[in-house]
Amino acid sequence: MNAINQFFHLKENNTSFKTELLAGLTTFVSMSYILFVNPNVLGASGMDKGALFTVTALSAAFTCVVMGLVANYPIASAPTLGLNAFFTYTVCLGMKVKWQTALAAVLVASILFIILTVFKVREMIIDAIPADIKYAISAGIGLFIAFIGLQGGHLIQNSDSTLVTIGSLNNPTVWITIFGLIITIFLMIARVPGAIFIGMILAAIFGVAIGQIPMPKGIVSSIPSIAPTFAQAIFHIGEINTVQMWVVVFTFLLVTFFDTTGTLIGLVQQAGLMKNNKMPRAGEALVADSSGMLVGSVLGTSPVGAFVESSAGIAVGGKTGLTAVWVGIFFLISTIFSPILSVFTTQVTASALIIVGVLMAENLAHVHWTDLEIAIPCFLIALGMPLTYSISDGLGWGIVVYPISMIAAKKFKKITPMMWILFVVFVIYFFVLNFK
Repeated sequence: MNAINQFFHLKENNTSFKTELLAGLTTFVSMSYILFVNPNVLGASGMDKGALFTVTALSAAFTCVVMGLVANYPIASAPTLGLNAFFTYTVCLGMKVKWQTALAAVLVASILFIILTVFKVREMIIDAIPADIKYAISAGIGLFIAFIGLQGGHLIQNSDSTLVTIGSLNNPTVWITIFGLIITIFLMIARVPGAIFIGMILAAIFGVAIGQIPMPKGIVSSIPSIAPTFAQAIFHIGEINTVQMWVVVFTFLLVTFFDTTGTLIGLVQQAGLMKNNKMPRAGEALVADSSGMLVGSVLGTSPVGAFVESSAGIAVGGKTGLTAVWVGIFFLISTIFSPILSVFTTQVTASALIIVGVLMAENLAHVHWTDLEIAIPCFLIALGMPLTYSISDGLGWGIVVYPISMIAAKKFKKITPMMWILFVVFVIYFFVLNFK
């Protein structure tokens, strides 16, 4: 135990083995839905769903463990939502690209990702972003995951006239979310340790009790083989030989680059680990992150990246890489205990995401709102992430406006060269990749 304490610096970070275990379990439960969602999304491209279940777990486990051991951050990773949909519906079904070729595109993008990391491009970007914008990123991610929680819990739903509207109480699953949220709010305010995790457990029990969550059909299941997807990216890498496929490669690269960079900044900020506006051990964290994408592509999945649901574990008290290692272990265990995971529906985890959103929104207090040249880009970042349903798009809004607002305030000299580079990159990103 002493060796673990010393390796992860638990005492220096005011945490404990028990706290990190609970944080890891909370993060895992919050993001375990990806084990089922990722195979369903990628499976529509023709990939084997059984293999995808195992690949999702293995790629997540690898990246989490590397992040924990190498960077000592409580940040978990897995195949990301959004890019898996782009992989299936835009590249495979829309462009009629074979899924094996699409995996090869992810592999090439991951190699470029690692090159950018080795040359410290991502680290330079993180260090160059002003403190106010870092706080806005963290708060924006909080609003984004709260929005995901409200949506997954059916407290809000689609509306043809207003885009979103309040959910219907006639939907019995909504009551699972409401029950979990009320319990979690009460426990959080009463300062009960592990309030978020307890809230999810009680919500799951409530869902089973009212008949809206079926009892697991078993406890243990066999582990599906990864043979149908393993190394297909390598075998088909020679098919990345057209302009269309290189556009796909750079789309994977750009979206993953800014999604994961923004997520890392926000989560490190939330954990209180940012020092003098710099991210300690940034190089190690970025290497862990990019290596996960590479391994994931070889195993057979769309890009792997940092998960915003890591904030749930951080809110419970996770502050070191031991949290991430535990998440990785739970992903490995999940390969045989998948039936049990079925009770943790989006309605069960919704309360955790909503409460974590509240906690992360606290970072808005650190933004200098009286300085319009700062307030406007920060506001666009915080608002843009949930409204565009994209961390990278929301970040882009603020990055594009920031130099314009600073010039208007006659603070041209405070705009660093890296912020100008980001301005140009995002202008290209919006007008080329997102032009409709």
